[in-house]
Amino acid sequence: MPDETQNDPRASMTRGERIRAAARTLRTPRTASWVANETDVSVKTAQKYLDQLVEDNVLRKIEQGDQTLYCVDQLMATYREVAALQREHSREELTNALDSMRSKITDWKQSYDVETPGELRASIADLDDADEVAERREVASEWEHLADRIPVVRAALNEYDWASKRDSISA
Repeated sequence: MPDETQNDPRASMTRGERIRAAARTLRTPRTASWVANETDVSVKTAQKYLDQLVEDNVLRKIEQGDQTLYCVDQLMATYREVAALQREHSREELTNALDSMRSKITDWKQSYDVETPGELRASIADLDDADEVAERREVASEWEHLADRIPVVRAALNEYDWASKRDSISA
């Protein structure tokens, strides 16, 4: 048993750190009870930290029947991501990234004669070659990822000047 504790990175984390780390990775809405179980804390402690994250616009609280669920606030997460892109990349770098993403998607549409990642996945049914099946699955997954990224990069570019003016420190 002592070896398990030494190898568990959560062992050195506080209760709040464990809850915050778990909360930021929620892919589906979860109850405070679920988070408490995952982070080895009481439900009351989980609720306390989850409510703080709601106040900080990291999580959203959803009332569903008699349950309170918590999930990542996707709008705020996207705003943070747009701001990070604007701060970490030049307008030219973002433009090049956007162009590259769109070119890849165009190439896949032409190469596989499909219009969507779903169509590409469906085309797997007609294949016998395991390597080709694996390749199409990987391309479809990357295509979906890029399709999700394009609007975020576009938003960063659309408001680049506005954000740069507001982000500058005046002396």
